[in-house]
Amino acid sequence: MNDAVENSLKLFEPFYDIVNDPFEYARQWKTKTGRKVCGYFCSYGPEELIWAAGVLPFRIFGTSGNISMADTHLQAYCCGLARGGLEDALSGKLNFLDGTVFPHTCDSIQRLSDIWRLNTDYSFHGDIVLPVKLNTQSARDYTVAVFEKFRQDLEKGFDVDLSTQKLADAVTLFNEIRSRMQNLDTIRSENPSAICGSDMHALVKASMMMDRSDFLAKLSELDQAFTNLAANPKKPDKRLLLSGGLCNMPDVYQTIESAGGAVVGDDLCTGSRYFGGQIEVEEDPLTAIAQRYVERAACPAKHAGLRSRGEHLVNLVRQKKADGVIFIMLKFCDPHAFDYPYLRDMLTAEGIPSTLFEIEDQQSAAGQFRTRCEAFIEMI
Repeated sequence: MNDAVENSLKLFEPFYDIVNDPFEYARQWKTKTGRKVCGYFCSYGPEELIWAAGVLPFRIFGTSGNISMADTHLQAYCCGLARGGLEDALSGKLNFLDGTVFPHTCDSIQRLSDIWRLNTDYSFHGDIVLPVKLNTQSARDYTVAVFEKFRQDLEKGFDVDLSTQKLADAVTLFNEIRSRMQNLDTIRSENPSAICGSDMHALVKASMMMDRSDFLAKLSELDQAFTNLAANPKKPDKRLLLSGGLCNMPDVYQTIESAGGAVVGDDLCTGSRYFGGQIEVEEDPLTAIAQRYVERAACPAKHAGLRSRGEHLVNLVRQKKADGVIFIMLKFCDPHAFDYPYLRDMLTAEGIPSTLFEIEDQQSAAGQFRTRCEAFIEMI
């Protein structure tokens, strides 16, 4: 590794620090700024509105420890995200939150909202009931109405004036963040030896929890360093793309890389689906924000066409020049489980090999996963 690359990689260290202890970061940030923190459970949570209200949007990923208290409220076959998030709330680990937002996506998160409301005492509780079918004008109009109601809820709940100018400022900030993350994702794809999968994953997770202005400042420095870095890519044995809905995902990237592959792209909730797309600068920023959430790459809990997700995945494979796809799914995630067979079949029809690995909570089964990766990489 040359000195320029090594120095650039040091710029990732602040993001790792936050990912490794996000709760402490949020507590210190709250003490330092005197501002409030609002948790949210899904990438369909409109961060722009929360940030414009002067509140830090903080993504809840679920506990990495044992789950016991949550099991008195949720069945064992609920996904680890729902059970783990409730465990952190009931155990007091999320006591720095001033509120929580629940975008209604899968059944587990929808029902968790009710359980959360009845068993926690955060001052603000928001439900965002977005349409399931997204590819109609009525869906766009409805989303604008939902966001307008959420805007009013934020104003009342946090006693703020969420003005049009504040929304416009938030649009500018988040557009810049997404643009720079997309640029780094492109660099990762073109030169995976410079930006490894673990670094990109830490960057995405940190972007959902950090002060967004501070994040952009550090991100800009990182983006500039890698953009100016002379390209000297080391070709990996196999270029792989990850697909799935994992949130608090264990670091599978090192295992993949040690098996002879490199992750050059993804279709993950905590990946390109989160930072993809831009908000059009319009006269009404609320309408523009809603438009971006309708048009972004959909998750399987949403519907934008019978083959839209499969076509998006195939196009992503072609764009990233990937040799194959590894589906990594959280156990008991019904939307992704229902989606998988048709996605696999569409890839097969295009001659794109794929494999599926299911993870339960944070139990990564590293040995088994490594064996599966080695076999898959050898096959392709």
